[in-house]
Amino acid sequence: MTVVGLSRTALGRRVPLAVERAIGPIRRLSGRDRLLGWLAPLGLTLLAFGLRVVGLGNPHRFAFDETYYAKDAWSLLNNGYVQTYLTDADGNTKTDINADVLAGHTQGLWTGDPSLAVHPDVGKWLIALGEKAFGMDPFGWRIASAVAGALMVLVMCRLARRMTGSTMLGCIAGTLLMLDGLHFVLSRLALLDIFLALFLLCGVSCLVADRDWHRAWLARRARRRVDTSGDGVTLSGWGPRILFRPWLLAAGVCFGLAVGTKWTALYPLAALGVLCWIWSAGARRSLGIRWALVKGAIADGIPAFLSLVVVALLVYIATWGGWLAHADKYEESLSATQYRQYTGQGHCAKDDDSYVATDLDKTKKWPTATEKDASGLGEAWQSLRSLWYYHQDVYTFHTHFLNCSTHFYESKPSGWLLINRPVGVAVTNDISPDTPGCDAPADSDCIKQVLLLPTPVLWWGGVLALMFAVVMWIGARDWRYGLAVVGALSAWLPWMMYDDRPIFLFYAIAILPFTVLALTLAIGALIGPSRAPSARRTAGVIVSGAFVVLTLVNFAWFWPIWTNQMLTHSEWLDRVWFSRWV
Repeated sequence: MTVVGLSRTALGRRVPLAVERAIGPIRRLSGRDRLLGWLAPLGLTLLAFGLRVVGLGNPHRFAFDETYYAKDAWSLLNNGYVQTYLTDADGNTKTDINADVLAGHTQGLWTGDPSLAVHPDVGKWLIALGEKAFGMDPFGWRIASAVAGALMVLVMCRLARRMTGSTMLGCIAGTLLMLDGLHFVLSRLALLDIFLALFLLCGVSCLVADRDWHRAWLARRARRRVDTSGDGVTLSGWGPRILFRPWLLAAGVCFGLAVGTKWTALYPLAALGVLCWIWSAGARRSLGIRWALVKGAIADGIPAFLSLVVVALLVYIATWGGWLAHADKYEESLSATQYRQYTGQGHCAKDDDSYVATDLDKTKKWPTATEKDASGLGEAWQSLRSLWYYHQDVYTFHTHFLNCSTHFYESKPSGWLLINRPVGVAVTNDISPDTPGCDAPADSDCIKQVLLLPTPVLWWGGVLALMFAVVMWIGARDWRYGLAVVGALSAWLPWMMYDDRPIFLFYAIAILPFTVLALTLAIGALIGPSRAPSARRTAGVIVSGAFVVLTLVNFAWFWPIWTNQMLTHSEWLDRVWFSRWV
């Protein structure tokens, strides 16, 4: 088959062949641009880390779900697996375990029984690293999140730069991410979601790098194996085959760590895996191979599945190493929970909205709990089977036993992109005007709060950018917009299936990187590819620059309610724009 492109553009320029276009714009940058492409993102990363680490120990308490993850991390660090905690550590029954930990009682906190933790361990292990380095206090259990948040800025800069070929647009993407309030606050809390977002972003970056690498590899092989005649390239059959794709292997590791932080990473893994297959087929089609989608499923799809999905599975299993090493304790203590015994019947309690399982099989246990302990490979297989049964119990908990629960800060995922219900993770009310730092009138008071609130300008502008991305993906067939759309939808739409249980706005952090990509691509489209002065470029620069500046002003305005600063009641109300934000 002969693939012949247009010989000249409307301006008289030669149209490059597919094998030439396969070499991405990032490869044609000069050495100076390559150096700047690292130095500028690294500078933004250091700035982002500085913003997040200042006052990191404030508030000096367990904020929101830190009460679970910080203590679970400490147990992993000291025991190798998550144990349940005592209710008192200092002998004073008037103070609870949280107060005891904050007072410095950090040893001898555990009962010795394993805890039925409902999320995997990767994020908790990272929190544990901070606790190991800085101690079991608020700074210690939050520092890993600050590092993760700053690293996301670096990865975002480099990803956007690769996709656009522009260091400036890459830095704009990193700046927008750095100035988002949801990202900022999660970077200052010991919750799991910031680690999930980091690994997802790293996985996406590896997929995009693999797209460039794979297309370039195919092009180089095509040059060697085909006959070249004039401006045409002759190809037939399946085209070059490749079994090892290093960037795809790295993506598998990243997605495995993401799933090992929270199971919700499975949806982006599946959606972006399909997108990766479509990209590979497109690369083959551009080289003139017929039935590229079908042939790509064999030539590229099977090796990609092994590199991406199978590697992710193996990494995920490895993240449960502490659990597997203590599987016998879980078999003894947790093989007959109500989640295992539940057979499908239950109702909501009238007094506390909890779920009451009325149809329990009291004899139902993990099969491995009654088996004789094996040894060698048999023991490993027995432990893996116990882990599978544990997963079944945790899945039952997530899909049934939370359906009747309610929470003051719960929100419907359908309204997340519009910021329907932020989460207050810490608040101190009714602070007297006599308190140092409180400038309230005598008849008023002050308030300190940490609110998980996205930057409104960024998110509302992001909705428009995602709509624009849909148009550009379908109309212009630009794969970059497709990545933003597919990524955002895969991180958002699955939550619609679980909106009958309490879920929270900060779960939307996984959507944010794709929203930022959509915004960056839209800014690039506004400015245009030409650097020559023009009315269109001037207007695009003004509009884009105004948006970035407005995002910065918005970030500065909400800074006090993201960092637990003292505000008078009226100053606080100025920042709570809607009643549903309270």
